[in-house]
Amino acid sequence: MGGRKPEKFVLKPKDKVLVRELLRDGQTSWRVARRAQLLLGRANPRQSLVGLRDKVGADPSTVWRVCQRYRQRGLQAALYDAPRSGRPRVFFQKGAAAD
Repeated sequence: MGGRKPEKFVLKPKDKVLVRELLRDGQTSWRVARRAQLLLGRANPRQSLVGLRDKVGADPSTVWRVCQRYRQRGLQAALYDAPRSGRPRVFFQKGAAAD
């Protein structure tokens, strides 16, 4: 199999607890939960990259990218999207007059 060689991945114990809490919470968005599953799967030394890919349904490059963000910028950067540039979208309530 070509591509990047899997590096040893270590998830800090306090981060592991936070990730598990997110997965148990019923309010976690799908995107954040999937990234949390990727981090926990990579932290398990018995979990192969191919097995993780099949279990979570993520491309190996996605797994690599999430783990890389965790290494470089921490748990928040790995789980959540960065703010986007530009003006935020504006939504009007039905029946409200637009200025």
